[in-house]
Amino acid sequence: MEGKFPVLPNEVNMPLADHLEELRQRVLKSLLAIVLAAFASLLFVKPIIKILEQPAGSIHFLQVAPGEFFFVSIKVAGYAGLVIALPYVLYEILAFVLPGLTNKEKRLIAPAVASSAILFLAGLFFAWLALVPAALNFLVSYGADVVEPLWSIERYLDFVLLLMISTGLAFQLPILQFLLGILGLLNWKQMISAWRWVVISSAIAGAVLTPSTDPITMLFLTGAISVLYVVGVALVALTNQFKEQTPQTLQ
Repeated sequence: MEGKFPVLPNEVNMPLADHLEELRQRVLKSLLAIVLAAFASLLFVKPIIKILEQPAGSIHFLQVAPGEFFFVSIKVAGYAGLVIALPYVLYEILAFVLPGLTNKEKRLIAPAVASSAILFLAGLFFAWLALVPAALNFLVSYGADVVEPLWSIERYLDFVLLLMISTGLAFQLPILQFLLGILGLLNWKQMISAWRWVVISSAIAGAVLTPSTDPITMLFLTGAISVLYVVGVALVALTNQFKEQTPQTLQ
């Protein structure tokens, strides 16, 4: 066996062309799932938009150009389709990646991917329940004695969707830390020692990811990112402990 690499118990030997073909098929299936979910969402897009309008309270929305609401409906349906199809997309990712991993890696990676979807949805709800109302209350009250708020439905939904998606992405921070810990690139002690940079980076991220740039929303998002970083540190510490206690035969 000299000169040959050992075959792992769970390793799937496939030519590169077969791997690429499998990847292409899974990408196409994922895109098809997103398109189908978007078309299905288009049938219920008006109730979805009404839900997104709820944080605005009594604000009146205007259609300031012909077809504006139609194109907004397609945009909202596209975002909704992406969120609805997310579990299936993650399933395709896992189905492609897991066969080539060891048992220990499977026990770590699979929960991480599933948690990624949960955290993304948690970010969406956090933005809709906390960040969007806080931003709107600040922006409306700031000019209430000078201007009457009549908003374009397209501008409003762009603001809400951008804030929700960016918050969902920001909520992926613990998963990123978790993966870096698995790869051995960082450990929890290094992460704790960098807390000052984390606070500064969280403030910058809060400013960049907040489309309204109002201080209330920035503080909320900065606080949420800081808490998520602490959660990520705890995950990395638990992962390191798990790796140390796992018998070598299970790796």
